[in-house]
Amino acid sequence: MPKPAEVTLPNDRDVCVTRTFNAPRQLVWDAHVRPDLVRQWQGYDGWDMPVCDMDVRVGGSYKWLWRNLEDGQQFGFFGTFTAVDEPSTLVHEQFFDPGNAGFAMPVGDPCIVSLALREDNGITTLLCTMTFASKEAREDAVSTGMAEGMEHSYTRLDELCLGAA
Repeated sequence: MPKPAEVTLPNDRDVCVTRTFNAPRQLVWDAHVRPDLVRQWQGYDGWDMPVCDMDVRVGGSYKWLWRNLEDGQQFGFFGTFTAVDEPSTLVHEQFFDPGNAGFAMPVGDPCIVSLALREDNGITTLLCTMTFASKEAREDAVSTGMAEGMEHSYTRLDELCLGAA
């Protein structure tokens, strides 16, 4: 079983997440770029993802929207891909859409999300660096429980990888 995500704050604006998956890099890549797979692992139990639009190419855009199945609250993210090098590198701007969920995440300036995937003997290591516009924006995002949410989703990605094996 992979170890939980390791989260570090190397400077005032960045959050770095390192996580391994017992899966080939191509599968982990596909899980990040194919909407039918993204819907299976991103998010929380009790939420669905009615919008998962992804045009994965440099200059292409994406929009993700989650909806709470119990009370209908919604939130999401959207942005533009700035680097795509399958199956190793994906970089995109990420803007927060607060919807009506009331989460205290920064809006306005984008967070730059850089995803790097490396594979060694069937184990894929993911390094995700999120660069926020300011220290305050980073602290607001971290205070939402972002790291715990990412690990929850990565655990679901582990299950997806097991099902694909």
